[in-house]
Amino acid sequence: MINRPEGFRTDNLMLVRVLVGVCLLVVAVGILQIISSDFGPQYTVLACILLCLLFCLFIYLCLNPDTLRSRYTEETLYIASNMLEDLKDGLTRESAEKICCRLLPQTRASSIAITDTSVVLACVGDMADDFPPGSPIHTPATRYVLKHGIMQSFTQAIDVNSELGRPRQIPAGIVAPLKVSERTVGALKFYFASPRAVNRTQYALVAGFSELLSTQLAIHALEQQEELTARAEVRALQAQINPHFLFNTLNTIASFTRTDPARARELLREFASFYRSTLDNSGSLIPVTREVAQTKRYLVFEQARFGEDRIQATFDVEPDVEDTPVPAFIIQPLVENAVRHAMRDEAPLHIQVSVRAGEDDALDIEVADDGVGMDEQTASRLFCDSSLPPDTSLPQGGGAGVATHNISERIKRFYGPRSFAKVSSEPDVGTTITLHLDLVESIFTEG
Repeated sequence: MINRPEGFRTDNLMLVRVLVGVCLLVVAVGILQIISSDFGPQYTVLACILLCLLFCLFIYLCLNPDTLRSRYTEETLYIASNMLEDLKDGLTRESAEKICCRLLPQTRASSIAITDTSVVLACVGDMADDFPPGSPIHTPATRYVLKHGIMQSFTQAIDVNSELGRPRQIPAGIVAPLKVSERTVGALKFYFASPRAVNRTQYALVAGFSELLSTQLAIHALEQQEELTARAEVRALQAQINPHFLFNTLNTIASFTRTDPARARELLREFASFYRSTLDNSGSLIPVTREVAQTKRYLVFEQARFGEDRIQATFDVEPDVEDTPVPAFIIQPLVENAVRHAMRDEAPLHIQVSVRAGEDDALDIEVADDGVGMDEQTASRLFCDSSLPPDTSLPQGGGAGVATHNISERIKRFYGPRSFAKVSSEPDVGTTITLHLDLVESIFTEG
């Protein structure tokens, strides 16, 4: 953002130049009078030449086109830079008021207002008390702009009833649409005290500022859409029930109804808790301890199916990160893939899950197993782009699965470029998957 002292405007610089030019002219006239009276007419020509030079300097300082263009360019860039910051949360009452306050000193308008499609968001200037935030849209020109998305101006006075209960006359105005993807989402309104103030320059200013605001609103909409898409992917994944896991778990519970009814009842309760938690995790974030608890419930069913001696898991969560929010289904799929793909035919599978604070305000999650492992070629594809067709020639051991691709993509969307998912594996030794989540760049970070 362009940094300048609070309250600074390039009009001040122009005023200084005008004052300097006037002073130079006054000094030149005084010198001319002194020379004419004291030294005679023979020096008058020289004085006139000096006066002409000073007058040319005055014109250059005040009316030089390059100076004017530079001034307006600097002012426009300054306003644009600050409006970008104002609109970081979209078109709200707060952002609209800030923008109106920035624009009013740069124009001949007596009042500037911004609306959404139904009410006034902000109004500053002479009519601020008449049309406060939340008041309905009054002028036909604004309603026309919102309906048709076409810029309008009027130079015949419009009578409206203000929110103060008194009639108010608007002598002239220019209204421009604010658009996002060809959809009108609001209006930028300049009201003038006289129809003579509505000229080509003011019309161009309103058009330019409305285009600038529309562009910034479109950028915000794209960022918001990306975030919503990412959140939707989480909800879709949370709602997904693996049919194989469901079938195997129900079969396991059914087998215990004959041999160990008490164990069957316990598993049924855990099974209900597992899927109830899956449905409850419909929000964007849950504490990491809740995700760990869900992972432990999953392992209860797999241990009941394969035997507790076949799957042995330990969890290590640092106390300082227990309440750190993470997307649901970020640990459990990794453990599930280890159970599905890393188990040996006879030896037990050991799984270690650790969650700890990383460097630079990050969260590190590690899922390690001592299973069959995988070669380097398979490991390199574990977190590759899931849109690519799978390479069926590669071995599928060591936890490879679609869920790992999904986790990788979600990490990139949620936590920014400094976050990553990586895998370290060796055949017949085991696999370690590490998730590094940059909490500073997370889309869930407030502010």
